[in-house]
Amino acid sequence: MTTMSPSTAERLHAQGFNSVDEAWLAEIAPWLRWSPALCATFEAAGTALASPSILLALAATAFLGAILPFHPFDLIYNYGIRFLVRKRALPPNRAPRRFACGIAAVWLIATALLFSAGQMTAGYVLGTLFVGVAALVSTTDICIASIIF
Repeated sequence: MTTMSPSTAERLHAQGFNSVDEAWLAEIAPWLRWSPALCATFEAAGTALASPSILLALAATAFLGAILPFHPFDLIYNYGIRFLVRKRALPPNRAPRRFACGIAAVWLIATALLFSAGQMTAGYVLGTLFVGVAALVSTTDICIASIIF
């Protein structure tokens, strides 16, 4: 039986996973970091390359994560990886996590626009901050936007 710490449970509940069965949540808790980790990775690449194209493509996935009950990156896990690791599917994202995706979409668009306008320093600062926030949720389950929600 898989267990999780009370602090992990509290952090995941803040993201809206408070109605998920605790055994299910404990089993898939590490995989709930999958989408934020991919976002951090692509954002880091987009920022390092000062690429509005990468950032806008990532903003589109974040926007879909805001309006759908799942993030597009969750599909990679749900329809592929989970069968390899023999875990259950990820539960639907609730309002706090979708709100975080909406914030991410706006942030990514802003960063892309800064790079497009030649505001390189501001773009690097905003992009680096985003990577830090996404890295925080993908390593500790602390999602600032979900907490704000």
